[in-house]
Formats: sequence, C-alpha cells, structure tokens
Amino acid sequence: MRKFAVAITLLLPLLGCAKKPDPGTLVMIIEASPLNLDPRVGTDAQSERIYELLFDALLRRDEHFNVVPGLAEHWEMPDPRTYVFHLRPGVRFADGQPLTSRDVKWTFDSLLQKKIRSTKGATYQFVTGIDAPDAATVVFHLSQPWATLLFNLSEGAIGIVPYGAGEDFNLHPVGSGPYRLVRNITDNEVVIERNQNYWGEPARIARVRFTVIPDTTTRALELRKGSADLLMNALTADMVATLRADPRIAVETGPGSTYTYIGMNLRDPILKDVRVRQALAYAIDRAPMIHYIWRDLVEPASSVLPPEHWAYDATAAQYQHDPARAKQLLDAAGYAPGKDGIRFRLSIKTTAEEWNRLLGAILQQQLREVGIAVDIRSSEFATFYADVQKGAFQLFTGLRWTGGSNQDPDIFEYVFYSSSIPPRRANRGFYSSPKVDALIDAGRQELDQQKRRAIYLQVQDVLNQDLPYIHLWFFNTVIVHSTRVTNVKAGIMGNYDFLTDVQMANQHSAAAAAR
Repeated sequence: MRKFAVAITLLLPLLGCAKKPDPGTLVMIIEASPLNLDPRVGTDAQSERIYELLFDALLRRDEHFNVVPGLAEHWEMPDPRTYVFHLRPGVRFADGQPLTSRDVKWTFDSLLQKKIRSTKGATYQFVTGIDAPDAATVVFHLSQPWATLLFNLSEGAIGIVPYGAGEDFNLHPVGSGPYRLVRNITDNEVVIERNQNYWGEPARIARVRFTVIPDTTTRALELRKGSADLLMNALTADMVATLRADPRIAVETGPGSTYTYIGMNLRDPILKDVRVRQALAYAIDRAPMIHYIWRDLVEPASSVLPPEHWAYDATAAQYQHDPARAKQLLDAAGYAPGKDGIRFRLSIKTTAEEWNRLLGAILQQQLREVGIAVDIRSSEFATFYADVQKGAFQLFTGLRWTGGSNQDPDIFEYVFYSSSIPPRRANRGFYSSPKVDALIDAGRQELDQQKRRAIYLQVQDVLNQDLPYIHLWFFNTVIVHSTRVTNVKAGIMGNYDFLTDVQMANQHSAAAAAR
C-alpha cells in the first residue's frame, strides 16, 4: 500500500490537467477487452458481463441463484424430459425487429447443429430438439431429466440472438437487452447506450463507455484523477484501502461468489491419506491472511457454493484453526516428527503474482508449526496452469472458480466426479468417491428443488470429510466509484447488471433544472 500511496503522491501535480469524462457518459474501467460479444460464443469474463447488458436470456437468476422469469414469463413441464416456455409479448431487438420463438430456436439450433464454432454447444448435450409451435412458445426436448437445463438457459450462460445470426454476428451484435452496442474497439473501449426498444425498465444511464486499462496502478490513478467513474473487482486490496480515504471516491462492497482454494493431488503417497488432508486444514489459519493480504475484503469459505446459495450446506464439517488436532491426526497417520521436528515435506505450486507468493509464504510458516516443511514453487501462469492440468503437483493454489461456474451445484460434477479429470473436466486432484458420483448423478436428474437440495447437502458433507479441496475464501464484490455516481449496488453475481440502476449527479441536476 505504501508504494501505491507514493505513486499517487508523485503524480498529483499531473492530475489537474486530466481530461474529464463526458457528463452524459459513465466511464467504467475494465481490465481487458471482451473476446466475443456473441452470447453463444463468448466465455471470458468481460464478454459475459457486457453481453448480459446487450442480450436477454429466457431466464434470470435471483440473489440466491434461483432461476426466475426473463424472456420467458412462465414455463411448465408436461413430463420430465420436456420443457415448454411461454415468451412475454412485445419484446423487440434493439433494431426494432420482434423477438419470437423462431429466434430462440435459432439461437440453440445454431449451437446444437454446429452452425457456428463454439464450446457452448457441449453444454446442451442432453437437448435432443427444440420446437417453436407458435411465435410465443418454445419447447425443449431432452434425452433424460436434466435439472441444470434452467440454469443453462439463464443470463450469463446464454442470450437470445436474431434468427439467421451467423459466424460474423460478433462484429455487429444486436440483442434485446437494456443497452445496445455503439462500438467495440479491441484493447481500447466498448461503448453501449440505452436501448430505446427495451421491453423492461429502461436503464437510467444513457451511455456507458468501458475503457480498457490492463495495468492495476493506472486504473487507480485514472479513477482518482477523475477521467473514469467506476471499476469493479479490478484493484488490489491495498489500493482499495488507500482510495477509501479520498473524499471524492466511494467504495461499495457485498458478498461475492468468486471462490478460491488449495487443491491437493490425491494420488500423492502422502496426500492420499484423508487424515493428512484434514490435518492440513486444521493447521491453516485463514484469519491473518484474510486481514493482512485481503484487507477483510474476502469471506471464509466452507463450500464451493457461496453461503447465499439455495443449495449451500451450513452444517457441513468445518476446519477451524486447531494445530493440536492437526498434530494428533498426523501422529495417527504414522508421521511422527523427526529430530529436526519435520514429519515430511510437501511442495506447493502457485503463480508469480505477489499475493499468491505471500499466501504461499504464510502457508509455509503455518504448516511448519505442525511439522510439515513446505517448498514454494511459483511460476508464470501458463506454466503453473499446465502443471496443474497434468497433475504435476502436490498442493496448488492460485486458481479461482468465478462467474457462473459455481452458481449451480452441477459444478460438483465438473470438479469432483470420478471421470471428470482433465482435459475432460476439472477434477485436477483425481478425487474419486462412488458415493459422491451416485449423489451427483441423482442431483442432476432430480427436478424437485427441495429434494435436489437435500442431495447436494449430502455431497457437501462427504466432500468436507474427504477434503479434495481446502476451502479458503470468497472474494467480495468491490465497486470503487466517484461520488458523482450514485445508487451503486455490489451484487453477488459479479456481473454488470447494476449499471442499469446507477445514476450520475448531473442527471439529478438536469432533472431539477427541468422542473
């Protein structure tokens, strides 16, 4: 934080000549350009967050990750393999063309029939066909009961495109969302403006310009000198702490769903013993990391699912800091300390980012207290990720589950199912449990949400006993903005939906003058 404060001080003489933003445009800083604004194709974070403002999905998600009506006002299931959706009337695309069932059918047919190149087609593997019996009705046919279908028809997962949209649709995307695209210049900016044809409550901001600034310090400086209005989850915790002291800047925080953890290789001769994994969990004290590394902008995790989730298990086994219990488990596993106090050695792989190396150093110190020596091996991300994907690690940290990945309990299949090892899925620690596999299979096909929740409570209970992951924390949603921006709400989804509700001071002034 001291280095950042010094940088701010040195640059203060330059701030007075900074270019001020257009009073009618909200300027939001983003870290990178969206790779593809076609909602059938884009999977990077910026693409998903921005195209959610341009496109509607059949369904939306509430603050507990339940699916609720979107373009579809309601739906029913005449049988477990058939979903019938009824579209709300009067919806139009930003160019004025009506949105009908033909557009919905085309959106998914183009994926299922591989009319466009996209990895999202595999998501709908259980969809065998889609009918559009009339302009307001869409029927999905499935090969088996699949509870996750509704989640995969909701915002963030997909958006409805016009009939005939092809491979080049990304160049001129047209949706039915609250905003329409004005321009998209790679590595520079994305500009959107209020969609005058939007069927719902109109956006309060007429225009938003997303400006691309890859460097973290530069982002903070641009915000402080007034040439940008707002950013989300794009500063270090130390920078946020520094900017809080500026009277021209406000900080909004709220629960988030981005999750981080310590992964373990369960094929390792030492880590395959569950007592060792549990001992590691008891030996780790997250409190100082949360306070000193993340400035209390994260919350302790006890599941891959966030605590606000409808399927979250608050009663699953917890591992509070207990070095004495850790030593008992290690003794029981046959790892007595040697003359030097060391029971065994482990290596932890992480990325070269400063906070990950600091995290590794703290873990090294804490595990040494129970007799475990830890070697830290940091590398640039590509090398680190390649090692994790091929299982070349004992412990690793530095990866996160973010976006919509852990907002549906089907993540358990992706991460912990026995056959989900890379590159097919993300069971990078080679966890295998016939009981968990059976529960996941049951959960994917159970259509009653309360019964489904009961299944996933069991999944979390077993996982917290077996510990393929050591849970660390959830990152809060942190929005830093100028005080001319008001009505800013930090949502748990981590998306940009809040941009439809924010206002700017000049808007209030203009309204008062008009009266």
